Amino acid sequence: MTTTEEVSLHIGQRLAAHRRSLNLSLADVAELCGVTLQQVHRYETGENAISAPMLWLLSRCLKAPIVYFFEGLDAEEA
Repeated sequence: MTTTEEVSLHIGQRLAAHRRSLNLSLADVAELCGVTLQQVHRYETGENAISAPMLWLLSRCLKAPIVYFFEGLDAEEA
């Protein structure tokens, strides 16, 4: 069974990967989405869980389907 901490870490890693694929810095994402650079970093490292409303906002700001952040999660359980 996947823990909530593992889910937060997976989503954060997907956020970081997508940010890098767009050639955006932490500061760029922070500015686009209206959060602090430190908070984006905490999301990416899994230190802070991303709430559903914030995940929706991040997906819109970064033009990623919300399911993108969950892709591969089931594979980690196998």
